[in-house]
Amino acid sequence: MGTTRRGLMASTLALAAWAGLAGTAMAAETIRIGAVIPTTGPLQVYGEAIIKALQLAVEEINDGGGVLGRELELVVADTATNPQVGVEAAKRLVSVDGAVALVGALSSGVTIPIATTVAAVEGVPQISPASTSPVITTLEDKGFLFRTTPSDALQGQILGKLVAEQGLKRVAVIYVNNDYGKGLAEAFRAAYGGEVTAMVAYEEKQASYRAELQQAARGEPEALVMIAYPGDGIPMLRQALEEGFFTRFVFTDGMKAREVVDAIGAPLEGAFGTAPTGDPEAEAAKRFRSAYEAKFGELPPQPFMDSAYDALYLLALAIEKAGSTEGARIRNALHQVANPPGEKILPGMWARAREVLAGGGQVDYEGAAGPQDFDQAGDVPGLYEHWAIRDGKIVTVGVIRP
Repeated sequence: MGTTRRGLMASTLALAAWAGLAGTAMAAETIRIGAVIPTTGPLQVYGEAIIKALQLAVEEINDGGGVLGRELELVVADTATNPQVGVEAAKRLVSVDGAVALVGALSSGVTIPIATTVAAVEGVPQISPASTSPVITTLEDKGFLFRTTPSDALQGQILGKLVAEQGLKRVAVIYVNNDYGKGLAEAFRAAYGGEVTAMVAYEEKQASYRAELQQAARGEPEALVMIAYPGDGIPMLRQALEEGFFTRFVFTDGMKAREVVDAIGAPLEGAFGTAPTGDPEAEAAKRFRSAYEAKFGELPPQPFMDSAYDALYLLALAIEKAGSTEGARIRNALHQVANPPGEKILPGMWARAREVLAGGGQVDYEGAAGPQDFDQAGDVPGLYEHWAIRDGKIVTVGVIRP
């Protein structure tokens, strides 16, 4: 991505999550959780809102008594949605900043190398709130990688059925050439009942995507299914429209961002897609939404803020349950605090969670993005949103419950 080590160091943001925290003497008393989140690059548009959700969780936890009697501190490093940059950022968070656990990354192509070269090697638990590649389920990560969003093996099936239900019988697929794009594209093709006229991979950060779009347009598809990120997806959409390659589009979670709609405007009217979601009517989701809006204003119409909040909360609960910041003990405790049996703990109920654990009881975290019951692979079940662009806004059409 052209990011130098000096640039990475400059972009690493140490975010104190409680008022008055300053200086190395105070920092030594905190428990640090690192977050590898893109603040530049193709997924930059998701970074700010996700960091806010993490800050909200840390603030609530500290207001509720902290973890093991200590303040929790969030340290954020930019991945630039680049594997090499992400790995270097994660290494620095663990070896220099002293992070005992990691939240992130977003892209599966960044999360996977962090898991295999940092988390598994250093024995540091890692929870991704957004990495959906099916590859993660069987990854050799020594059990240190978890995720609070479901696998694309399921999203691909749901998207395939939805596209068919919308009356589209012939579509082309263009996908980012990484674990996220490949996995979701293949899952979609396997589930879609119509004809996939072309499957075209693209490399990120190109000056032009016209060659790939021209290839995808062959065979007279009715629409283009785009498995992309906003940084590449926005210029790709412009070029598809300018050249007359496509006028109808289908998206996945990677393109569910207000910035995409604002950049393209009216030509996207009626476009639709899928994305992981929590149950908007669940009490846990309402508590998170209310707390976020009270602190930051309107909740943006994009995914993974709730699952990021859940990831931070689960790590804090696991540390409290383990009574330790040792990596293997946190890893083992994650299964205990996320799954039944135990008293249900909802967003914002940190003080109650501490009370239950201190009394020798068990807790079962019910997350903003869903139940967050980890299986042996660190995966969770999930719901999906059918979303669409109507009157220049991203709206929820319905929640799909597998």
